[in-house]
Amino acid sequence: MRRRPSGEDMQNHQDAADPTAARMRALLVRAPLAVAFVGAGRFEVVSEHFNHLFGHGDDTDLSGTDQRGALVSDSSHQALQARMGAAFGGGRPLDEEVEFVRRDGSRFWGRLQATPVHWEQPAGEAMWVVEDVTAARTQRMQPTWSAKHDEVTELSNRREIERRLADHVGSRRHEPVSVLFIDIDKFSDVVQGMGAEVADHFLYGLGQMLVTKVRASDVVARLENDHFVVLLPDCDQHYAQIVAEKLRSAIAGYRLRWGLHRTRVKASLGVVQLQPTLDTVDAVLGAGQLACTEAKAAGGDSVRVFVSSGSYEELAGA
Repeated sequence: MRRRPSGEDMQNHQDAADPTAARMRALLVRAPLAVAFVGAGRFEVVSEHFNHLFGHGDDTDLSGTDQRGALVSDSSHQALQARMGAAFGGGRPLDEEVEFVRRDGSRFWGRLQATPVHWEQPAGEAMWVVEDVTAARTQRMQPTWSAKHDEVTELSNRREIERRLADHVGSRRHEPVSVLFIDIDKFSDVVQGMGAEVADHFLYGLGQMLVTKVRASDVVARLENDHFVVLLPDCDQHYAQIVAEKLRSAIAGYRLRWGLHRTRVKASLGVVQLQPTLDTVDAVLGAGQLACTEAKAAGGDSVRVFVSSGSYEELAGA
């Protein structure tokens, strides 16, 4: 007597016939990401992690259910759909924090990154990636956090980097301390060509990339606009030059991919080691900016080192 094929047998047969579908199914089950494919107002396919994030388990599944059930209200759902439609229609993903509701009624804040599966069909199927950011959002809402961090990049802001730098200016601890001043070349072209929203996403990604290129003890800050500063404790001029060149190269290799938008930039960097003649925070930052200005005047995509008042040393050129 022939055994009737089970659902698992049929699934294995389909996977053998369509390896791409099999890989996608394995990814959705095993990847530690909350991913869902949505269309026509419903969750079509969701990952295991997505189910768990929304309070579902082995016996329940969001697949096939209405998206509205994951939002806290009808108005919240309608507003999200409107914002998503506007973003997709403009060739941009949606990337924002949304208040969601779990199966048991509890709420959490999630960072929703939504993108059309096919950009030529922005109203068609989309992919959602959701990350629980409740704890991070709570921290950001604290006055002490907002006073020290830049809203766009979430890096240290000018006030905080000046406070950190002040701890080293005039110090008698005899450990070398250096500062890098970074100015993105022709960043105004990015803003003009892509708009402020895309430019802000670029600055955020660029700032997070810079953090990965330095030590945990270093401080990366955004002063304003496209100007960044990196504080390098226990780092002399020689090693600061090496770090500066590493960052210059990393920035030149960084790519912004935001929906249909693509761009790349380069940067000018100034290096300055703290010295007795630079006896204030403003003097140190000014020296770094002067060296950076010299790098920009040389054509950009280069590093200059502040040696003494009015003197520079070339490290790398375009």
